[in-house]
Order: sequence, then structure tokens, then C-alpha cells
Amino acid sequence: MKAVRLHAYNEPPTLDQVPEPAITGPHDVIVRVGGAGLCRTDLHIRDGWFAAAVPIDLPLVLGHENTGWVHEVGSAVEGLAVGDAVICHPQTSCGRCPACRIGQDMGCARGLAFNGLTRDGGFAELVKTGDRAVLPLPSGLEPAAVAPHADAGLTVMHVVRKAVPVLDPGSRVVVVGIGGLGHIAVQCLRAMTAAEIIAVDPDPDSLKLAADCGAHHLVSADEGQGERVLALTDGAGADAVIDFVGEGDAVASSLAMVRPGGTYFVVGYGGELRVPTFNLVLGELNIVGNAVGTHDDLRELVALTAAGGVNLRTRSYPLEAFADAFADLEQGRMHGRGVLVP
Repeated sequence: MKAVRLHAYNEPPTLDQVPEPAITGPHDVIVRVGGAGLCRTDLHIRDGWFAAAVPIDLPLVLGHENTGWVHEVGSAVEGLAVGDAVICHPQTSCGRCPACRIGQDMGCARGLAFNGLTRDGGFAELVKTGDRAVLPLPSGLEPAAVAPHADAGLTVMHVVRKAVPVLDPGSRVVVVGIGGLGHIAVQCLRAMTAAEIIAVDPDPDSLKLAADCGAHHLVSADEGQGERVLALTDGAGADAVIDFVGEGDAVASSLAMVRPGGTYFVVGYGGELRVPTFNLVLGELNIVGNAVGTHDDLRELVALTAAGGVNLRTRSYPLEAFADAFADLEQGRMHGRGVLVP
């Protein structure tokens, strides 16, 4: 089959012919890929960001946002039939450790089994996963149209569910970065809270996307953004700031927009947070990190999407055009989310 593989860090992946994955365990599921979302994390994996933290055997088939149709199942798999449309949580967990027992699959004590990072992913015609990671798609949701929900949307649902308790009616929330994740966040916040949403981004097209998704206020990211957010929040600052950038000037400017007693949710990564402890204590600020969400987050997101609460903006590329998709993402030409379609 065709697959996009990374052979060496800091080198472009290549389109290769590789053997098809095979069932080797009773709970294995092989999915015929209908869509595989392209994520900035794929660029970070290519550039070796995870090399020190996560052992990776190269060559590796990239792609952790995977949807498609069940192609083959192991002997112990129940509730899934060949041909079923599914979305795949990127991690397969054991289901038996304390973290898994309470639904925190990303904390699985048996370690990460993460598609496109620790094992071959879905930039291919077929991808192998496990039955605990597979969620059937409701009728009417096409796999390619919702592939980015397997990580981008999943991560957004995870952070928005954390933010909901601090966003009472009349509260204000700032969304920093209206890209593949940020445009989903605006929609989830509209559906799940009564908060006033302020979108911050330097790109006029991204701000237009935020408006289309339901943001109440648009702020261009520049040296005056903090003052404009203060003006929109009656001088108090926002109850919550959700930062999907997490690098460069966005980190300090995002924290500066949080009101005393408010919460800074960090989703994007790559930068560094420096804050005097005096400021944290005096302002009683909360800083919360957020990684990939749980299987339950994915279930709620799929239900919200099926009910019309979230409309993903995607751009499809044939698998052979993966290099164009990578370039569009890196150069900021991708508004919404890119999806590779075999």
C-alpha cells in the first residue's frame, strides 16, 4: 500500500510502498483510511521535537487524525463490523490501569501506543489500531469531513470542558489563534457556554473565520491587543484565555489578558512561560496545561458535530500531494484543517 513515511529527522517524508498492516492480536482493528488530518504536531515530529521524550522507531508512517471504515478485526473485537464508518482516538490504552479505569486514557500506565508517533499512523491506505480507540460515526458524518476531530477537535473539546465551569453567563473568554483548533473552539464555546467570545489572531482571514464561527469580538494580534481586550472586558481582563499558539509573544500577551482569579489554558506549545510568583499569588491566577482529550471527549464531540454544533473547515489533498499540504500548513496558507485522502 501507499504510505507517507518519515525516514530521518529534519528531512521531508516520502511516499513509499509498504506492506499492509496485519491482525496480530485479538483486539486489533485495521481501518481503511477515509481521511487523515494534517497537524502541526506532524511537523514537530518531523523536526525531532519528540525524539528525547518519546522513543520513535524510524521509518514511521505519520498521521494521528484518522477516520475511515473498518477493514478487518481481531477475534475478540465486539460491536464493530467490516464496513462500519469510524473515527480513531490516536492512542490505544490498556483499559485496566487506574488511569484507564477513570477514563483518563492518555495517562495509561502501560505507556503510549500512539498512531503516527510511536507506531505507524494513517497517512496511508490502511491503519492499524485497537478496539478501545475506535468510535463508530453516526449516519451522515463522512469520515474525511471529520478526520481532524481525532486530535484537533478532541484537544479542543478537552480544554473547553475544563473551561466550562469558569465561564458563567456574562463571563468573557479569549481564544488566541484561530486556526485548525481555534475555529473549532469558538464553535464549542458557543454551543457549551453563554460566555462572550473574543477572538485574537494577526491574520484578517482567520478573524473572518472566527466571525463565521460565532465569535462576538475580533481583535488583531499586535502590540495593542491587550488594551483592546481590557476595553472589551470593562478593564478587568478575561475570565479565561485559551492559547492555541503557545510560543513567541503569544505566551506573555495571553497571560496578561487574564483577570485576577482567572485561568490561562495553554494548548499550543513550543514557547516558554515566565511569570513572577508574586504575580501568580497576588492575582490568584490559574495556569492549566492541556494535551489530547479522552475517549469520552471524543464521544461528546462527535455527538455535538452530528447535532450541527460544530462545522469543520477542511481542505482535502490526495495522499500523493502530501508535500503541498505540509507546505501550506507551514506557510500559513491553510485556514482550518488539511486532510489527506488516499
